[in-house]
Amino acid sequence: MQQSWVNVPPSSDFPLQNLPYGIFHTPGKPPRVGVAIGNEIVDLRAVAGLGFFSDLEFDTRVFGSRHLNGFMALGKPVWQQVRRRITELLSENNTALRLHADQVLVRQTEATMLLPVQVGDYTDFYSSLEHATNVGKLFRPDNPLMPNWKHLPVAYHGRASSIVVSGTDFHRPLGQTKPADTDLPVFGASQRLDFELEMAFVIGRDSAMGQRIGTAEAEDFIFGFALFNDWSARDIQAWEYQPLGPFLGKNFASSLSPWIVPLDALEPFRTASPPQEPPVLPYLQCTGNHNTFDIGLEVAIRPQNAPESVVCRSNFKYLYWNICQQLAHHTVNGCNVRTGDVMASGTISGSAPGSFGSLLELTAGGKNAVALAGGATRKFLEDGDMVTMRGFGQKDGLRIGFGEVKGTVLPVA
Repeated sequence: MQQSWVNVPPSSDFPLQNLPYGIFHTPGKPPRVGVAIGNEIVDLRAVAGLGFFSDLEFDTRVFGSRHLNGFMALGKPVWQQVRRRITELLSENNTALRLHADQVLVRQTEATMLLPVQVGDYTDFYSSLEHATNVGKLFRPDNPLMPNWKHLPVAYHGRASSIVVSGTDFHRPLGQTKPADTDLPVFGASQRLDFELEMAFVIGRDSAMGQRIGTAEAEDFIFGFALFNDWSARDIQAWEYQPLGPFLGKNFASSLSPWIVPLDALEPFRTASPPQEPPVLPYLQCTGNHNTFDIGLEVAIRPQNAPESVVCRSNFKYLYWNICQQLAHHTVNGCNVRTGDVMASGTISGSAPGSFGSLLELTAGGKNAVALAGGATRKFLEDGDMVTMRGFGQKDGLRIGFGEVKGTVLPVA
């Protein structure tokens, strides 16, 4: 396996074969584009300033941007050219960039990570059969899935303005709820605050209004993947969601990890999607049988002044609807997508109880408490709780990871 002259610890999420993109800044310097390798960030603005991209035909000023949108908009051929060049420059036998290591490398601990993309639109899917079944059973025990669920990727249009980068804490949301023992709704803080284990893909290329993106070409529009936590106020959601779906129960905060892993880096982890029965309509059919990715995921809760406890281990490959089907359905009516749009997977749950991707499922709707280290328990999140999600693919000694997405629940403001 090809190695880098940059030291990469064996357990690192960011080997030479990954090279995820993010936006960072350091004291006294503006935000800029970087890639992660080991515990370092390669400053692409500095690399460009040294002339290492001068023979590639694109405007390198995109690396001095506050968001990745400008770089992404250059298109897949440029993404791949730049990725190959960075790989060459960081390879262990290449000394060209190594001679300038003090100019181009920044320790991750010395940098502040920012939201990597300017999000124009955000769509959240509902693509896990197990999650949809688990949640459906809470309300419809005999018929948990709605009639449309196995025929199309269900989704809702979320709020882009409240997507925040990992490490951004948020206040417990307020809203209307309808307790079972009252005739009228009440106003107050959510008492059933939850996480949702998700992944998101980022659109890297505009489509035209009226253009339908087929499953075969969908990946040409996808720049990469990130971890995503769709925080949910279940009691607010339960009262408001009929007839038009999620609103205040979802739009107060969603957390995105700072590193966007390129789709090309995930090639070694391609795997088959779950079988789909009944057969889907022609526009949702995919060629081949490796249309998703084997990416292990976990969720940990750390109460204030206490150790963390892993409460869920799941896998991206469990999703019933894959990313190509999601994008094909999203655009089949002519809806255009734009560079920077974020498409989240919906909660990712497996068939075993320990793989359920939300407290709503892990506690059977709040009936059963989840045990944490030190004797604490949770039915839903409490103030001071930090939730951390991690994910990585691992195969034949190669580990490609996403880092973390985390956030802490603050008291009502």
